[in-house]
Amino acid sequence: MSGAVANVDIDALKQRLRATWMAGDYDRFSRFMESSAVEFLDRVRIPPGASLLDVACGSGQLALVAARRGVQVTGVDIAENSIRAARERAQAEALPAQFDEGDAEALPYPDASFDVVTSLFGAMFAPRPDLVAQELVRVCRPGGMIAMANWTKTGFIGQMFALVSKFIAPPGMPSPVLWGDESTVRERFGAVIAELRMTRVMYRFDYPFSPAGVVDFFRDYYGPTNRAFAALTAHDQEALHADLVALWRAHNQSSLANRTAVDAEYLQVVAIRSKP
Repeated sequence: MSGAVANVDIDALKQRLRATWMAGDYDRFSRFMESSAVEFLDRVRIPPGASLLDVACGSGQLALVAARRGVQVTGVDIAENSIRAARERAQAEALPAQFDEGDAEALPYPDASFDVVTSLFGAMFAPRPDLVAQELVRVCRPGGMIAMANWTKTGFIGQMFALVSKFIAPPGMPSPVLWGDESTVRERFGAVIAELRMTRVMYRFDYPFSPAGVVDFFRDYYGPTNRAFAALTAHDQEALHADLVALWRAHNQSSLANRTAVDAEYLQVVAIRSKP
């Protein structure tokens, strides 16, 4: 099976992953990526009134956009602080959205509960992808849609992950960017999917900071980057910072001193669950 986790204490790994995603401030980080949720929802076209589960929802960057469009939204995430932020945001807008703490590998919902199941750069980080695929299918009604956005290995974010992994040993789990590989996705979903459409899409990161400012922003607010720096010596922190700045600078398409615009490739996955 693709994505097996061997010789790993899965409970300890899950605790580390939960701590990673609770580090920094994902709510603040995700505000700069809400345009990706809008573009994604525009393409997959979820009708008002449909029931949607957003897996690894963070602080609601996709779920809240869908709720504003009249979709019946539930979000689930492993990070308690992200769920708390999502609930506060929904309450502030009087949106009837539900947010639950839970694991993408063991979703706390009955079979066939939702018309649509989504995950925007989220479920791809769970350590046992075959379980994730099974769960996404299980909670989706027959004939319903599963839609994912997953970073690719060769895209900008894949390159950034590879750079960080030179300093930090992988956490004993399959690479998240395997979810950005078409053949791997096809294998993970298997015969329970009646239709599978995959498209490579470019997402534009656009920050009102210099490349160095973007790296500092990721370091302060994006949990995986925050924890990666915290695990290093001062010397290696300086080296990683310099390498990341060089990467963002090399791909920056803005000519302005205090703006960084970088295109990052991801795989859009749209799967239709088979009917009995």
